[in-house]
Amino acid sequence: MSIRIDKKDTVWTVILSRPQARNAINPETAEALYQAFTDFDKDPTAAVAVLWGEGGAFCSGWDLKHAASIDRDDFLEDHDYPSTGKPFDTSDMPPAILGPSRLELASIFHK
Repeated sequence: MSIRIDKKDTVWTVILSRPQARNAINPETAEALYQAFTDFDKDPTAAVAVLWGEGGAFCSGWDLKHAASIDRDDFLEDHDYPSTGKPFDTSDMPPAILGPSRLELASIFHK
């Protein structure tokens, strides 16, 4: 598993656990991070989320080894968001390349 979640009372620690890749984010990790933070947002007992990188590196960014393996046209098609000049509607947006980077959590405003 590329992430783990440690829950203590109202505090969630979301742990990036890809030390072999300096915690670089690949698609599976992005999805897991997105899911972790949306789960946190839905939990009425959760108050604080801490994102922490295991193994000496917080996060080295997007996994460039994975990036080198993808087909450019497929990637652009999968990530083609219209440029409207307006902020993204994140309510039905898929995870960003790094996971929850576009995610707006309701809980930061309501808890």
